[in-house]
Amino acid sequence: MQVKSSPPGRGKHAHRNAARPLPVDEASLESASGLFRAIGEPARLRLLALLAEGPLCVSELAVIEKESISTISQRLRVLRAERLVSRARQGKHIHYALADQHVFDLVLSALAHASEAHTRAAAPLRITQEKPHERSQNPRKP
Repeated sequence: MQVKSSPPGRGKHAHRNAARPLPVDEASLESASGLFRAIGEPARLRLLALLAEGPLCVSELAVIEKESISTISQRLRVLRAERLVSRARQGKHIHYALADQHVFDLVLSALAHASEAHTRAAAPLRITQEKPHERSQNPRKP
């Protein structure tokens, strides 16, 4: 399977000239799907957002989240299985961090997009075929 990509915002038919195939195999699709399933649970996403600010140990995360260490460990285990977080021992503590810049970007982009969508939902856009200056001259009929 191949997916064609084009830079966003380049016009209606710009993809015809700028398209280039991205190799997407079934294994990559399955892996990405698992990654989104792991991120898709709000409590795990909250952990990722906390780790975006810097490494934390399980006990620190448990205090912040007001959850048991066991619950936090279970969530981190899911995130580790999808390679979203890494861990490093420092003395008696194991500190967790986002696995890499891709994960950091993904988490921040998802949260920014969700915030943006929430703002738009509060003030929906009106789609009309009239130009703004024509509205006062041609009032709508009921």
